[in-house]
Amino acid sequence: MKYLAIDIGASSGKILEARLEKGKIITKIVHRFENRLIQQNGHLCWDIRYLEDEIIEGLSKAKDADYVSIDTWAVDYVLLDENDSLLAPAISYRDSRTENVSLCVSDEELYRRTGIQHQRFNTVYQLAAQQAEDPAVLDKASSLLFIPDYLAFRLTGVKVQEYTNATTSSLLKAGTSQWDMDLIGKLGFPERLFSDLSMPGTVLGPLRKEIREKTGCDARFILAPTHDTACAVLASPLGKDSLFLSSGTWSLLGCINENAITSDIAMNSNFTNEGSDNGMIRFLKNIMGTWMLQNIRKESGENLSFDEIVIKASQSELIGLVDALSSRFLSPSGMSREIDRALEEQGLRKPSGIGERALVVYHSLANAYKNAIEEISTITGRKFTHLAIVGGGSRDDFLNRLTRKYTGLTVTAGPDEGSAAGCLLSAMIHTGEIRREDIPSLLASSFDIKTIQED
Repeated sequence: MKYLAIDIGASSGKILEARLEKGKIITKIVHRFENRLIQQNGHLCWDIRYLEDEIIEGLSKAKDADYVSIDTWAVDYVLLDENDSLLAPAISYRDSRTENVSLCVSDEELYRRTGIQHQRFNTVYQLAAQQAEDPAVLDKASSLLFIPDYLAFRLTGVKVQEYTNATTSSLLKAGTSQWDMDLIGKLGFPERLFSDLSMPGTVLGPLRKEIREKTGCDARFILAPTHDTACAVLASPLGKDSLFLSSGTWSLLGCINENAITSDIAMNSNFTNEGSDNGMIRFLKNIMGTWMLQNIRKESGENLSFDEIVIKASQSELIGLVDALSSRFLSPSGMSREIDRALEEQGLRKPSGIGERALVVYHSLANAYKNAIEEISTITGRKFTHLAIVGGGSRDDFLNRLTRKYTGLTVTAGPDEGSAAGCLLSAMIHTGEIRREDIPSLLASSFDIKTIQED
């Protein structure tokens, strides 16, 4: 059988084609495209129509697939009216609308109920911001679909809310697949928008007739974990004492637990409990990732490749560190200026160029990883010996070596297409072509996974 993974991150998207052949997964990227933010109605939004067009183009290049799945980033959603038309643009989590939003429940109560870390862009705050800005939109809404759910609906005509993405919303009972309807009622959100959750492996059926005719693709749609981090973790070479680090625009670092942890220390350390493909819990922390590097590269105006930036960084002097968990770096007017300010607030000089600035980011990320690992060990009482880095950031050998130096753990890197690989693995598991216990050997035989050596 041939599988397609539609994998869309905050910065770019791709469609990966795969088949199982002699105990090895053979993959090929059939389409790549940028993801982009646009201004609509005074908000920073995703260009959702553009994403649909790119998906159609990609499906047209892979006509003979049997199954197709999708994963994207989490927390963002669209609202549809009774005719399934968009009521508002797909506003991005990077938009500023949630900055001054407050809820009628305390942060502590919200964490106890949902187990989700406080981040101002979580779905619960976005809905509260919508409620404050234009409640008529919520009044008119017939459906709420997270971004991958909406794209799946556009492909199949079937509306579902998938479990792993929904767990990031701060609206589910901690460690369960059930909406917290009491919380939703307290917050004044329309209860009709929250339906029974669908689990990975659910087959939504064939693509819509119009899609089949336009693309020539006659695949059936099967739900993967629609949250890209859940997919990346599924494609991580994890052992009993392993941590995962999904490294890309964001860095998501954590471990797999059987149950949610909602203790005081977990809450105060701002850890989150999100759902996995198999119903286990991803206990993790969100850390800024290559987003910081992407921005300083763009702002430099030097048109340097990331390899060239690494060379400049390795030849530079380390000025100091910044807090890579701070919301000040989420969507600043200028990332370079914000990094410089953070250094100057410590009495340090500002960087003289992109090399020094990038070196600050690299060391700050590695230090944030070290601190998060120490917190996880304290909270869980577990000792970890291995960190598995997956995703596009796993290609950054400079950061990987710094991570090994700061953490002292055995560090592996790969697969670099972690989310797409996990999306494909989930589909293969749920069609019965592979077993979950086959994943370690399949990863080793199918993808380039390196053990990072000391300098």
